[in-house]
Amino acid sequence: MGRDYVPNVIFSCARQAFEIPGFSEGAPGDILNPMANPRRFGGLRAAPVLLLLLFPALLSARPAPAAADDAALVAALRAGGHVLYFRHSATDWAQNDQVRQAGDWQSCDGAKMRQLSDAGRMTAQLIGLALRTLAIPVGEVLSSEYCRAAETARLMGLGDVRTTTEIMNLRAQDYVGGHDAAVKNARALLARPPAPATNRIMVGHGNLMRAATGQYTDEAGAVVVRPDPGSDLGFAFVALVTPQDWLRLAEVFGGE
Repeated sequence: MGRDYVPNVIFSCARQAFEIPGFSEGAPGDILNPMANPRRFGGLRAAPVLLLLLFPALLSARPAPAAADDAALVAALRAGGHVLYFRHSATDWAQNDQVRQAGDWQSCDGAKMRQLSDAGRMTAQLIGLALRTLAIPVGEVLSSEYCRAAETARLMGLGDVRTTTEIMNLRAQDYVGGHDAAVKNARALLARPPAPATNRIMVGHGNLMRAATGQYTDEAGAVVVRPDPGSDLGFAFVALVTPQDWLRLAEVFGGE
């Protein structure tokens, strides 16, 4: 996985845009799509256009504050040995899941299954860009078979994505042996050490995140754990990270 260089001000503007009420649900998010794909839009050659579009935000841009444990978190992730469980990115809640048989969840048809919203797709791309800018090594990317989770994983651009029923929405838990089996499968992945000097990415669902880890986030949030055979669950909690947190970390530590 290569490292992307993006000017810190881009992450600053994106981070602050997320703070605008309703931003992630509306068209203003379209402005940030070029930042999530700097190579597609000409890399840094596109920066002047982006800065012009975001000029109002630049006038009030505030440097990201660095919490005392931010540097420790970034250093730990750069060293590898962690599992990052992401809840899939933002979805269109006007759509509903219609699972009548095994495999229905793989449909990317919004008439059959809830899909990512445009803002959700943009958010997934920005998170991936932030992780690459931070030079966080990723050795494996696993995803639920649900289209919204698999698309989130692919849009993050952190490596080849392998979908698996070991990460299952608990609303379809009966297809993998029930609640306890679904939670056991997820915990096994969280407890398994990743390849040396790398981290494992898992993209799944909020209900499974809560059941398996005891933690919960909004869509696109992540829980970071460290495999620990001495703990009750086989892993130890490290941090909860929001999309805004990833942008802030990239803004502060991305140039190191």
